[in-house]
Amino acid sequence: MNKRVLAMTAAALSLAAAQVCAGEVTVTLHEVDAEGVGGEVGHITLRDGDHGLLMMPDLDGLAPGPYAVHVHENPDCGPQRKHGHMVAAGAAGGHYDPESTGQHAGPYGAGHLGDLPVLVVESNGQARVPTLAPRPKVAQFQGRSLLIHHGADRYAEHAAHQHGKGGARMYCGVIEDD
Repeated sequence: MNKRVLAMTAAALSLAAAQVCAGEVTVTLHEVDAEGVGGEVGHITLRDGDHGLLMMPDLDGLAPGPYAVHVHENPDCGPQRKHGHMVAAGAAGGHYDPESTGQHAGPYGAGHLGDLPVLVVESNGQARVPTLAPRPKVAQFQGRSLLIHHGADRYAEHAAHQHGKGGARMYCGVIEDD
């Protein structure tokens, strides 16, 4: 793990220790494809704090690199038919956007509340680096689904050569209600 990642981890953990928790939920993530829901890859704990929503991943067996993370409307990770073909975790619906902004502006913008910070998977296939989303609270995400998409999120409706909201849906978990 490089020095920058270690510094980011230490800062996030220090922030977590200083926060007063109002809500917390652990989301178990599974592989998803057009056939359905597969094996477990770990979990992400979502915790409320004074400075936003702390996301603490504990994932294994993923390909190294950055991944887009979003909260989607429905608490369902099953496939669904769209435009004539089955889509992995299509039953999860679109990005959670309670204000109907229609904007994919990222975790720090005024768009979809479900736009979360990018998840980084290390060369060993593990994701352990916490991230902070300043706007949401755990209660807003309960009864929805958490998805990890292939590739980094560009927080735009369209990018030059790749979809701006991340790629295919790869991992999904339902965020349970209290």
